[in-house]
Amino acid sequence: MDQSKPKKITLEDPYSSFPTILQSYIRNRRFNTSTTPKPLLIITALLDTHVQAAVLCSKTTKIQLKIRSGGHDFDGLSYVSTTPFIILDMFNLRSISINIITNTAWVDAGATLGELYFKIASLSKTRSFPAGVCPTVAAGGHFACGGYGNMLRKYGLSADNVIDARIVDVNGRVLDRKTMGEDLFWAVRGGGAASFAVVLSYKIRLVPVPETVTVFRVERTLEQNAIEIVNRWQLVAEKIDRNLFIRLRLSPSTTKQNNAKTIKALLVSLFLGDSQNLMDVMNKEFPELGLKKQDCIEMSWIQSVLYWANFNNNTSTLVLLNRITHLDSFQKRKSDYIQTPIPKHGLELIWKKLIELGETELVFNHYGGRMSEIPVAATPFPHRAGNIFKLQYSVNWKDEGVDAYNNYMGQIRELYSFMTPFVSKSPREAFLCYRDLDIGITHNGEGSYDEGKVYGLKYFKSNFDRLVKVKTMVDPENFFRNEQSIPTFPSMGRIIRGN
Repeated sequence: MDQSKPKKITLEDPYSSFPTILQSYIRNRRFNTSTTPKPLLIITALLDTHVQAAVLCSKTTKIQLKIRSGGHDFDGLSYVSTTPFIILDMFNLRSISINIITNTAWVDAGATLGELYFKIASLSKTRSFPAGVCPTVAAGGHFACGGYGNMLRKYGLSADNVIDARIVDVNGRVLDRKTMGEDLFWAVRGGGAASFAVVLSYKIRLVPVPETVTVFRVERTLEQNAIEIVNRWQLVAEKIDRNLFIRLRLSPSTTKQNNAKTIKALLVSLFLGDSQNLMDVMNKEFPELGLKKQDCIEMSWIQSVLYWANFNNNTSTLVLLNRITHLDSFQKRKSDYIQTPIPKHGLELIWKKLIELGETELVFNHYGGRMSEIPVAATPFPHRAGNIFKLQYSVNWKDEGVDAYNNYMGQIRELYSFMTPFVSKSPREAFLCYRDLDIGITHNGEGSYDEGKVYGLKYFKSNFDRLVKVKTMVDPENFFRNEQSIPTFPSMGRIIRGN
């Protein structure tokens, strides 16, 4: 970038680029309507100093600052607010610097996972990074909430592999791990960094992958023994070979023969090894699926990234550099954790409920392996040993209007309520990366700690009060805030008693 040429870094309505910039990184049509609150200003930072200026200006004017890296927050907290706000847009800050010798990389907050994967693969066929399967997700938000992908059973979360960070704190200072201190560094790796600072970049540890990996994608319906398959998946999910990840998606469908309603189970896998080794694992641990050698496809790791992102086999890896996707659906997501296998009669009830609702899907992502070895307090992300799988509730729709909104939002909320007997309890846990305002919000007033505790214990469990303690130390005036941010303690005395 030629820094000698001045560029407009602040955009305000009706500046011509304002709508384009605002909408480019809105990934959910629920937050791109005529009634969606708009920012007073968008700051498209080009340099660290622009971020520093944005923080200090927002702090001085007492206008809420929203920090957007890739715009994938499911409930729009990075670019929507009910109070006057400005957006600090990080998409221009997307440098990636990789050192293959030390197996490390510095990744700017605005860089997408697709850009990161492309850059790694251009330098090595046997290096990777454990992060998400959606290429347009940006590093800033993904690593800050934990970040998971199809190698989490082998290497843990993205946050587990972050070894340094550069941030701008509430006073406008640029700090790294050494100067921010271990408490704050701990908090910005899975605790929702936007509650504490603006992350400029993360230093990550690359991980080894074999030159050949294997993928498969198979479908089964109720008529093809799907209940037995899902039941067995639950029983082996936590203990099967850690080189293997099998995502299970349950969705309403219809049979080809008589157009009857049924449930389709889609299993998508990544195995860090060749197809013969995969077949050995599956035949031993999961024969119920009936996987055949011809179902398996051997490829390079970077090709598996395209496969998991649903690109055709002959697609160039250059597609990973595309940052903008076509916005065509309204979306809602929710999450749960399963710690005891759902009994068969429970699965049958879930099948009936999915068919009754008609549009909502369930996605199972299994844990175990490395995830069970990392201590609960190692990062703010607490969902470790004892969790068989994470459950995602998913509904997408294209119909516009209030009636459609109420219908689809009602479906996913009804399913969430229906699942209560089968999921974690006290608290009912949730995944921060699947932001869900249904489980509680804060108004950032005098009662913010009690409000924050409602959702905070679900996201962070026993790590919540440590996050509050860090927040109170580094941002006592609660400048970095949103509708589900980490609150401060009501008094410093509370902190002393919490030690």
